[in-house]
Amino acid sequence: MSEQRSRSKGLRERVVDGPQSLGARARERRWNTFRAAFPEVEQMAVLDLGGTTEAWLRAPTRPRAVVVLNLLEPGTSDDPALIPVAGDACDARRVLSAAGLPQSFDVVFSNSLLEHVGGHAKRLAVAAEVEALAPYHWIQTPNRYFPIEPHWLFPGMQFLPVRLRTHVAEKWPLSHTPAKSFDDARETVMWTELVSLVEMRAYFPNSEIFKERMAGLTKSITAVRAPVPLASATR
Repeated sequence: MSEQRSRSKGLRERVVDGPQSLGARARERRWNTFRAAFPEVEQMAVLDLGGTTEAWLRAPTRPRAVVVLNLLEPGTSDDPALIPVAGDACDARRVLSAAGLPQSFDVVFSNSLLEHVGGHAKRLAVAAEVEALAPYHWIQTPNRYFPIEPHWLFPGMQFLPVRLRTHVAEKWPLSHTPAKSFDDARETVMWTELVSLVEMRAYFPNSEIFKERMAGLTKSITAVRAPVPLASATR
């Protein structure tokens, strides 16, 4: 690893990825709100769309049962209460049925998936699956209009043309996962389409919207249907 890459990785660790970073503190606050909104989550069955088993092994709370559905890398698990499944969240019920798993849960959980499913029609499909699979949900996605693009930590990147975004993704040292080539960078860019607050409300019209803020600006938006209203959960 080059010296520049090492410095960049260290900066990203301090800002986003490290245990004492701004990102870590934001994630802790999000988990605290989640647990307040779902006070009996330890007794619930959760379907995680787009997550990994590793994330749940690190999580500060653990539901009674978790099924993790991820298109490419759901992870591995020896725990019968934590089940990884490879498949498309846009067609979750069919994937779960084919795997011999339940198609009914207490909560559908998703963290930073909605911006990667492939456009408006696919997001509508995910929203329909969420509504069909559980009475409650927690669906988080970065806010399109926060000035720093969260995957690459590059100001205004989400508003650039695809070719310029691809160059950023290929060269910018603070990216989450360094691109192996121009084609690899372009593929990642084209699979990343941030969602606005207006869109989120349209996809989940009967949900409350939880806004996470940084420097007074909305950084992340979460559609929530929970046993405890957000006004009580965020006190």
